[in-house]
Amino acid sequence: MIVNSVILIIIGLSGGLVVGTGFVAFLAVLGIIPRLTQLTKTNHFIQVYEWAIILGTVITGWMSLRDTVLFQSELWLIPIGLFSGMFIGMLAAALTEVLNVFPILAKRIGLGDKIVILLMAIVFGKIIGSLFHWIYFVNH
Repeated sequence: MIVNSVILIIIGLSGGLVVGTGFVAFLAVLGIIPRLTQLTKTNHFIQVYEWAIILGTVITGWMSLRDTVLFQSELWLIPIGLFSGMFIGMLAAALTEVLNVFPILAKRIGLGDKIVILLMAIVFGKIIGSLFHWIYFVNH
């Protein structure tokens, strides 16, 4: 019984270290945060971005390991969801900007001159997929 617990602890810590290392590499090596501040023209808030990511990661990681219940109105989910979605969207935009994903993808599938159509298809696909997931899986 104790051996199983020790093995589970080692596996959990190893997995956490791998995911944490990958997350730090994603942010540091690709320069996501500096690029995000350049895109939004908020270079003077770079430390705020960094602390928001650090605190958000630590707090949500801690909350996911505990059975945390916040006794708040469900209406708080609206601004939390909006801010989370905006941040993830800006982070994804900065990542695609850094890696030049869209121009490479457009050339590979033969839509180099119609990149706006490609971007709109991706945006609408994401919106429709998110709405489908929310309406079908969350409400049932």
